[in-house]
Amino acid sequence: MSKLNKLIGIGKTTEVNSVTTGIIAEYSKNDWSSDAHLTSIFEELQPLNGQLTSAINRIKAESNLEEKDELRDSKVRAVNYLTMGFVHHPDSTISNAAKIISAVFEHYGMDIVNESYAIESSLIDSLLVEFAKEDLQASIVLLPGLSQVIDELSAAEAAFEEAQLTFQTEKADDGNKKSATEIKKEVLVIINEKLVVYLRAMVMVDEAKYGTFVGVVAQIIDDMNVIIKKRNKTAVPINAGV
Repeated sequence: MSKLNKLIGIGKTTEVNSVTTGIIAEYSKNDWSSDAHLTSIFEELQPLNGQLTSAINRIKAESNLEEKDELRDSKVRAVNYLTMGFVHHPDSTISNAAKIISAVFEHYGMDIVNESYAIESSLIDSLLVEFAKEDLQASIVLLPGLSQVIDELSAAEAAFEEAQLTFQTEKADDGNKKSATEIKKEVLVIINEKLVVYLRAMVMVDEAKYGTFVGVVAQIIDDMNVIIKKRNKTAVPINAGV
């Protein structure tokens, strides 16, 4: 008979989500309708885990948005630094071309990266329109690497706008719903204080019926507990999963 431990409570929201998803998947393999209490536990657990997944996705979308913003900021700086370097080039043809590009960039300035997401996007789009004008093409061509950096800035801005749309969609879907951390706590209570406690009792009563399911649930929880303990060696007591 498998020993059924509780899930360590300091696991990450993604780890709790993973464990819960795995347990739900195993539960769904069989018909448990004859066990009204077990069914009621999963009727509570399944939608809550769905909410947890949604909350985690919003966190991922926000993190991705920040990464995309940092990338476009780096491309704005690259345009500035590259152009300023050519301003001091000994070849007057290159230097003069750089001064023309620099004058256009200075209209926007490096402060562009400190603006709000929306304002920065508007300014970058406007800057890219300026750089695309025919009368600037000759100057851009004279500055090695600038055309590539401008293309990279354009691609970075497009990637940011796509990430922003994803984030806004996730945020709108969540509305004023609870945070991932709050939901995780509720999921842990259901798993540890309801599901584990109940299955411990039922496998003693009817191992033939519950043994296989309990064994899989125990393995799912134990595998994650090992991961959590390794990451928190000094913080997790040996019997934390009991």
